[in-house]
Amino acid sequence: MSLLDELYRETLLHHYKHPHNFGELAGATVDAQGDNPSCGDQVRLMLRLEGDTIAQARFVGQGCAISTASASMMTDLLEGKTISQALRLAQQFKAMIVEGSSPSPELGELSVLAGVHQLPARVKCATLGWNALEEALG
Repeated sequence: MSLLDELYRETLLHHYKHPHNFGELAGATVDAQGDNPSCGDQVRLMLRLEGDTIAQARFVGQGCAISTASASMMTDLLEGKTISQALRLAQQFKAMIVEGSSPSPELGELSVLAGVHQLPARVKCATLGWNALEEALG
């Protein structure tokens, strides 16, 4: 196994087994649900906005390692971002996953999911939380 494969595996498993920002968010100002009927993954994204800035991001749901890890890393990245920055990150992430674009440095550790592009059945898993984000902010 290459070093990159090992990093992917470790990061993915960490966020799956110990998801960051997991749980209900009291006082959420934005709330959106995402469902992937093909595999049963579900995510509910809750955001607390202060003006145009995401002050707090949390999620709940059930799903595979890829959907849970993606939502965990996404919520880490969103806090402190403006709505326009968050939507730009969603576009960059989806371009990486759906189109196979090179990972943007702004995506940070989410770049470990770039290989999902080669697994068409898992693309919806990785983008589930991001679709909820776009619905919530769109």
